[in-house]
Amino acid sequence: MALVAGPILLLVLTVGIIVGIFQAATSINEMTLTFVPKLIAVMLLILLIGGWELQMLMDFTRRLFERISEVGL
Repeated sequence: MALVAGPILLLVLTVGIIVGIFQAATSINEMTLTFVPKLIAVMLLILLIGGWELQMLMDFTRRLFERISEVGL
Protein backbone atom coordinates (compact mmCIF):
# COMPACT_ATOMS: atom_id res chain seq x y z
CA MET A 1 0.00 0.00 0.00
CA ALA A 2 2.95 2.30 0.58
CA LEU A 3 3.92 1.91 -3.09
CA VAL A 4 0.47 3.04 -4.17
CA ALA A 5 -0.18 5.78 -1.62
CA GLY A 6 3.41 6.98 -1.26
CA PRO A 7 3.74 9.03 -4.45
CA ILE A 8 0.45 10.80 -3.87
CA LEU A 9 1.25 11.55 -0.24
CA LEU A 10 4.73 12.83 -1.09
CA LEU A 11 3.30 15.08 -3.80
CA VAL A 12 0.64 16.50 -1.47
CA LEU A 13 3.27 17.08 1.22
CA THR A 14 5.57 18.86 -1.23
CA VAL A 15 2.82 21.04 -2.68
CA GLY A 16 1.58 21.84 0.83
CA ILE A 17 5.03 22.95 1.96
CA ILE A 18 5.51 25.10 -1.15
CA VAL A 19 2.09 26.72 -0.75
CA GLY A 20 2.72 27.21 2.97
CA ILE A 21 6.01 28.99 2.28
CA PHE A 22 4.28 31.13 -0.34
CA GLN A 23 1.50 32.03 2.11
CA ALA A 24 3.99 32.88 4.84
CA ALA A 25 6.01 35.06 2.49
CA THR A 26 3.01 36.96 1.14
CA SER A 27 0.76 36.93 4.25
CA ILE A 28 -2.11 35.48 2.21
CA ASN A 29 -4.32 33.29 4.41
CA GLU A 30 -6.84 32.02 1.88
CA MET A 31 -8.04 28.46 2.54
CA THR A 32 -8.68 27.65 -1.12
CA LEU A 33 -5.08 28.53 -1.90
CA THR A 34 -3.99 25.40 -0.03
CA PHE A 35 -6.71 23.11 -1.40
CA VAL A 36 -6.82 23.88 -5.11
CA PRO A 37 -3.10 23.36 -5.94
CA LYS A 38 -3.10 20.05 -4.07
CA LEU A 39 -6.23 18.91 -5.91
CA ILE A 40 -4.78 19.83 -9.30
CA ALA A 41 -1.45 18.17 -8.51
CA VAL A 42 -3.12 14.94 -7.37
CA MET A 43 -5.35 14.85 -10.45
CA LEU A 44 -2.33 15.28 -12.74
CA LEU A 45 -0.37 12.62 -10.87
CA ILE A 46 -3.26 10.16 -11.11
CA LEU A 47 -3.43 10.80 -14.84
CA LEU A 48 0.31 10.08 -15.10
CA ILE A 49 0.69 7.04 -12.85
CA GLY A 50 -2.90 5.92 -12.28
CA GLY A 51 -2.55 2.94 -14.61
CA TRP A 52 0.52 1.73 -12.76
CA GLU A 53 -1.21 2.13 -9.40
CA LEU A 54 -4.28 0.26 -10.64
CA GLN A 55 -2.07 -2.58 -11.91
CA MET A 56 -0.30 -2.77 -8.54
CA LEU A 57 -3.64 -2.97 -6.71
CA MET A 58 -4.96 -5.62 -9.11
CA ASP A 59 -1.82 -7.74 -8.66
CA PHE A 60 -2.09 -7.40 -4.89
CA THR A 61 -5.76 -8.43 -4.93
CA ARG A 62 -5.03 -11.37 -7.22
CA ARG A 63 -2.25 -12.61 -4.91
CA LEU A 64 -4.50 -12.13 -1.91
CA PHE A 65 -7.25 -14.30 -3.38
CA GLU A 66 -4.71 -16.93 -4.47
CA ARG A 67 -3.38 -17.18 -0.92
CA ILE A 68 -6.84 -17.63 0.63
CA SER A 69 -6.68 -21.34 -0.20
CA GLU A 70 -3.39 -21.62 1.70
CA VAL A 71 -5.05 -20.52 4.91
CA GLY A 72 -7.06 -23.75 5.00
CA LEU A 73 -10.30 -22.60 6.54
